[in-house]
Amino acid sequence: MESASQDINLNSPNKGLLSDAMTDVPVDSAASARTSAPEGLTLAEEEELRSELAKVEEEIGTLRQVLAAKERHCGELKRKLGLTPLDGLKQNLSKSWHDVQVSNAYVKTSEKLGEWNDKVTQSDFYKKTQETLSQAGQKTSAALSNVGSVISRKLGDMSSYSIRHSISMPAMRNSATFKSFEDRVGTIKSRVVGSRENSTDGLHSPSGAGDKPPQDNAPF
Repeated sequence: MESASQDINLNSPNKGLLSDAMTDVPVDSAASARTSAPEGLTLAEEEELRSELAKVEEEIGTLRQVLAAKERHCGELKRKLGLTPLDGLKQNLSKSWHDVQVSNAYVKTSEKLGEWNDKVTQSDFYKKTQETLSQAGQKTSAALSNVGSVISRKLGDMSSYSIRHSISMPAMRNSATFKSFEDRVGTIKSRVVGSRENSTDGLHSPSGAGDKPPQDNAPF
């Protein structure tokens, strides 16, 4: 305890010996900064891998610069050709759809759907349903055809009646019966008109004034 207090005491003659001893110890900065090597790797292997990693990262940076330059050049070419971003989007979608169609998952799914379709179309339930729908369609077509025939026949009857009516009217007017009826109507009309004229003349003149001569009231 006393020796420790003597070493720490600033007035001790052993002052500075501890610091001098610590400065004499060599320190490897690279070794202290480097982490411990993974298990199964020697220091030489670790150094080789680190050197290869640095080269790969450098190549990645170079490729990114080259890719950026290529993208700028591609954009300039599209601008000169008048291609819009929408055209590029359509092209990308078309290419993506083509990639999907040639993919193994799409091919397998298409084959599986084809097998299911064959099984469904060959089943008894599907055949019965198809026959029922076919019969219903035939009946509906026949009913519509009958309705169309009836409507056409009605329209034809109406047209023929109109034609016959238009043809028969002049012939009926020229017949003797129609002329006799027309003469009778004209006679009745003339009688009615004549009676109306006589009644009008009687109202304008005093009753009996035209039949009796005027009396001579002069004195004898």
